[in-house]
Amino acid sequence: MQQYNFKNNILNLKVKKSPILVRAVMFGLAFSFFVFPVLGTLVGILTGNGLQFGYFVAIGIFSLIGFYLLRVSLWNTYGEETIEILENKIIYEANYGWFKDGKKEMTIIVPEYSFKPAGYEEDNEGVLVITSKESQIESVIKMPMKELEALLVVLKPVINS
Repeated sequence: MQQYNFKNNILNLKVKKSPILVRAVMFGLAFSFFVFPVLGTLVGILTGNGLQFGYFVAIGIFSLIGFYLLRVSLWNTYGEETIEILENKIIYEANYGWFKDGKKEMTIIVPEYSFKPAGYEEDNEGVLVITSKESQIESVIKMPMKELEALLVVLKPVINS
């Protein structure tokens, strides 16, 4: 499966999905971190303990953890990066399937495309790096080195235009 698609100066990089069992456990944990504190609060109130400040603290903390787990789960299922290469700038956006991160813009004159190794050495994977004199955008999506080399060949005409 090819993890990138380049059309009309828009580069889409897709995450390789994690195994279904791992995703099911992650979504289950995320759901649990949202639901169980609320259920615990309701049980506490219904058993006569009243509404206590600690319930709100627990709901807040566990909701933050649940949101983080949901975000990781969505990234491992639907994760995609969109890099739009315009004449004088590059626009980067991470898409989690259910929501998107804020767009990051980088002003460029002559972009330089490269890759660097990521993860374990024996995995032979890396990430795309786009640099300009002032700033740098580094992809989060790991791809096989051979696929990154093929991507650089596709991006090379963009450099020369």
